[in-house]
Amino acid sequence: MTDELYMRRALELAKLGMGNVSPNPMVGAVIVSDRKIIGEGWHKHYGDPHAEVNAVSSIEDAALLADSTIYVTLEPCSHWGKTPPCADMIIEKGIPRAVVGIIDPNPEVAGNGIKKMIEAGVEVTVGVLEDECRMINKRFFTVQQFNRPYIILKWAQSSDGFLDACRSGGTSAAWMTGPEARILVHRWRSEEDAIMVGTNTVILDNPSLTVRDWHGRNPMRIVPDADLRLDPSYAVFNGEARTIFFTRHENFSAAVKKFSDNLTVEVIGLDFSEGMPGMTAALNELRIGSLFVEGGASLLDSFIQASLWDEARVFTSSRSLTDLYPSLTDPKGIHAPVLPFGTPTDILSNSDFSLKIISQ
Repeated sequence: MTDELYMRRALELAKLGMGNVSPNPMVGAVIVSDRKIIGEGWHKHYGDPHAEVNAVSSIEDAALLADSTIYVTLEPCSHWGKTPPCADMIIEKGIPRAVVGIIDPNPEVAGNGIKKMIEAGVEVTVGVLEDECRMINKRFFTVQQFNRPYIILKWAQSSDGFLDACRSGGTSAAWMTGPEARILVHRWRSEEDAIMVGTNTVILDNPSLTVRDWHGRNPMRIVPDADLRLDPSYAVFNGEARTIFFTRHENFSAAVKKFSDNLTVEVIGLDFSEGMPGMTAALNELRIGSLFVEGGASLLDSFIQASLWDEARVFTSSRSLTDLYPSLTDPKGIHAPVLPFGTPTDILSNSDFSLKIISQ
């Protein structure tokens, strides 16, 4: 039980790196001596010192390390990357015991950090709060195990199951939820590597896909446009965030010319006949660890039909399509996606909307 207590604190620290450490995992570390916490740390930014190093650096009296235990949510690394191996540092500092939440799935580590510490005489315990340690790094584990980003689908639907009315660009989209939902969605954006919408969504709604109602960084924007229908005037190309523009290989030269004045837009040729597997493979090559898909209907359905999704976050309005669009006579609707499977969890509900998260 004592090990679990300190590991829970390490998990709390790890979560402080949310949105700042990808493609690395979130990691927290706690150092305990004589049943007292003497050092804490977490991985704060990609490329910066790891949690274990920050925890050791926070200790005022280094002599206490000789009789200490370090608690780490993920196996200490055993290889050189942007920083030295943390397993080596633990050994060099003379820390006699290490408690590890879960083994690192990265093939460059994958038990080697634990092996290195054990061979050096460190007492190692593995698997304390393993499920919780895996959950906070579900994005990292998905990339390592499936060579694709962790994919989150998000949409809002009317009470009668429609994403939107069939409308032209002259009719503005109805607001299905409210300010609380908008704040939540902007927080979600800040937590993920990239955000994607389809071409029709850009044309109809002209979204900027940035973080405005929450403090955090803007995600990379992904815009697939097979037929080169978009131009630089749309808000997704406003220079506020890096934007990846996918188009067919035969349109590549024309797209590069079209966006030549915008240094924040990167044009990538893609074989759209490969469908979503080809798209996710391209995202993996860009080292995108998580993808937030905000629509529209065709794009969401493409991910669902390919079984390339990990969770869906679904807002349901308290209003029907007719209530949402009173200016339209007998509005025709675009049906919301239907998930073929998944485990729903009720997150919140108020007079305006409800929210469920469905996980595979």
